[in-house]
Amino acid sequence: MKTLSTLFKNNVREYGMLIALIVVMAFFQFQTKGVLMKPVNITNLVLQNSYVITMAMGMLLIIITGGIDLSVGSVVAVIGALAGVLIVRYDFNWVLVVAISLLLGAAIGAFHGYFVAYLKIPAFIVTLAGMLIFRGLTIALLRGESVGPFPRGFQNISSGFIPDFFHYDGFHITTMLIGAILSVLLIWLDMRNRKNQQKYGFEVTPFYFFVIKNIAITAAVMGFCYLMASYKGLPNVLVLLFVLITFYAFITTSSVIGRRIYAMGGNEKAARLSGVNTPRLLFYTFVNLGVLASLAGLIVAARLNSSTPNAGDGMELDVIAACFIGGASPMGGVGKVIGALVGAFLIGVLNNGMSIMGVGIDWQKVVKGIVLLLAVLFDVYNKNKNA
Repeated sequence: MKTLSTLFKNNVREYGMLIALIVVMAFFQFQTKGVLMKPVNITNLVLQNSYVITMAMGMLLIIITGGIDLSVGSVVAVIGALAGVLIVRYDFNWVLVVAISLLLGAAIGAFHGYFVAYLKIPAFIVTLAGMLIFRGLTIALLRGESVGPFPRGFQNISSGFIPDFFHYDGFHITTMLIGAILSVLLIWLDMRNRKNQQKYGFEVTPFYFFVIKNIAITAAVMGFCYLMASYKGLPNVLVLLFVLITFYAFITTSSVIGRRIYAMGGNEKAARLSGVNTPRLLFYTFVNLGVLASLAGLIVAARLNSSTPNAGDGMELDVIAACFIGGASPMGGVGKVIGALVGAFLIGVLNNGMSIMGVGIDWQKVVKGIVLLLAVLFDVYNKNKNA
């Protein structure tokens, strides 16, 4: 049976960052006199970081392969610009524009992936070029000015909320019901995973830790849903994020393609000799991120209710930082979806908490830079220690 110290050492990346997130939230909750955890601010926190989380899912896969993509902020901008031009200036149906935007995002990812995977040009150079190209195209499309507003249906992608089927005044019962169903589902999945590990003779965590962990997760889920229910309920974009997180968690932990991505990041030559088509796999990871970046561009445009030339400016830094802070290794081969999620929320809480406290954007960047550097140092230290 595993002791708590052994369990923590084996999962130091995830537990360390999760503890850091809880400490940072507690700090800002105290410093802002309770404003951080108010329902309206929690909702804003989710909406403000939805695009970072969306892209972090795709960026994580590229970082696991040992690559990087510096263009995602510019892709967000150009997709938002295209949506604005087609919907506002040319009166296209917004549903059609969403489909066109996602296809264009896939094409942009394929553009980057072809040069990186098949022509063997470093990802840093290719995506740096893409960052400049698509930022320039954004300015050209918008002619240097903002375009808006969007129709209500398009705005609801980011600013809408799920309906309450019980129509109870002042409290969103549907949100609480979803929270209860999700809590039961998570407990059932954890129980099934534990039984499978025992069935095949794998070492499992102590039962008391299993119980405490599930109680803590259930309390967190229901507490979060209670906060949301006391405001307007769950935002539409949060439901979308839940689907994405579930999908990519499955891909990275329980699929053949996920195992191949980790194998390629750990040792590309060995993966290729084992029969993995590494160029094609790398190509697909860039296509995947292109689609997610275009989805993030639509979310940003819907939230701002306009397309702006400077949309997504510097966003690639938050996305990359979220992955590294969440435990992904700059050397490739290491990283988890839950870690990227924790990293994204840590960045979001830092941004939100410092903004509430009135900290200037200059010092916000300083703090985020220090946090990123410490996270990478933490990764290098543990790697050297276990070597």
